[in-house]
Amino acid sequence: MASVLIREAKEGDCGNILRLIRELAEYEKLSDQVKISEEALRADGFGENPFYHCLVAEILPAPGEPQGPCVVGYGLYYFIYSTWKGRNIYLEDIYVKPEYRGQGIGSKIIKKVAEVALDKGCSQLRLAVLDWNKGAMDLYKALGAQDLTEAEGWHCFRFEGEAMRELAGK
Repeated sequence: MASVLIREAKEGDCGNILRLIRELAEYEKLSDQVKISEEALRADGFGENPFYHCLVAEILPAPGEPQGPCVVGYGLYYFIYSTWKGRNIYLEDIYVKPEYRGQGIGSKIIKKVAEVALDKGCSQLRLAVLDWNKGAMDLYKALGAQDLTEAEGWHCFRFEGEAMRELAGK
């Protein structure tokens, strides 16, 4: 039986990460919004001052199996700061290929991100989920997450494209 390894992504994983990002976008019915390239992932995640960090879930074949390791999931995160709580970590994406779900891989990725957060002195691990993704919400709640929309009424907003340029006066 194959085992699962959760490890820090390497620059050479960017092709697999992009493939999984596109799969996640398709799952979320937002494929048209993916504009990132493999080159941008490399530059932004593996330069001198990375904008993000990433873990990958890799299936390791059993001894004697002909195929090599296979990346089946990822968790992309970065550090943010709360004026109330200090250091935080934000899990931008968590994704496991459908055929590998239900095996605890997503939980292992989230637990590893929590471990990184604690090692870096973070007080919170934050993430967002689409309102129709009940499976993900159930998982996060089962792992101890609090739904801030239910508990505190928070809503997420973003400025993008023309709205952001107008806001900046450009």
